[in-house]
Amino acid sequence: MSDWERSSTARVVPPARPRKLAKVPFVELADGRLQGVVSSGSDIERVYVSSVGAGTFAYACSTNNNRPCGGARGGFCNHIRTLVNEAVLQYGAERVARYLRVETEGEPSAQTLTTSMTGARPPRGDTAAAAPVFSRFLRHLAYLELAPTTGPLPEMQWFPPTRAVA
Repeated sequence: MSDWERSSTARVVPPARPRKLAKVPFVELADGRLQGVVSSGSDIERVYVSSVGAGTFAYACSTNNNRPCGGARGGFCNHIRTLVNEAVLQYGAERVARYLRVETEGEPSAQTLTTSMTGARPPRGDTAAAAPVFSRFLRHLAYLELAPTTGPLPEMQWFPPTRAVA
C-alpha cells in the first residue's frame, strides 16, 4: 500500500473487475441512487446522465444539456442498462443490489438486477440530479489533467489533517 493510500482519509476501494471507461466514464452509488454518465452510441459529442433510485427504482435519463432520452419512455433505456452493467463491474453485483435494495433469486448479476427492477414497473424519476452528477464528472476529468504530485491540492485543503504537525 502506498503512503498516499495509508494517509488518505478516504478509503480507496479497488474495482470488483477492470472496466473500460469509453462507454461509461463515470459511475457512482451516491445520494440514494445509482448514477453516472453514459456515452451516446450515435454521437461522439453527446453523453447521457442516467440514474436509478434505491428502493423505488425510479429512473431518469437525459443528455448533459437536459434533453430527455428518447429510449426512456415507459422503462429503462439502453443507457440505464449499460450503467447497471458497469456498476456491477465497478462495485460488484452484491454491493449494487444491496445499495439499490433489489431482491433477486439466486446469485445477483447485472441481468438479474435489471430484470428485477424493470419487473417492479418503476416510475420515471426527476432529472434534477443530472446537473450535480455531470458537474462531479467534469471535476473528475479535471483531476486527470493535473500533473502527478505528492503535494496537497489547494482545493482539497479543506480536509482536516490526519496527524499533528510538529
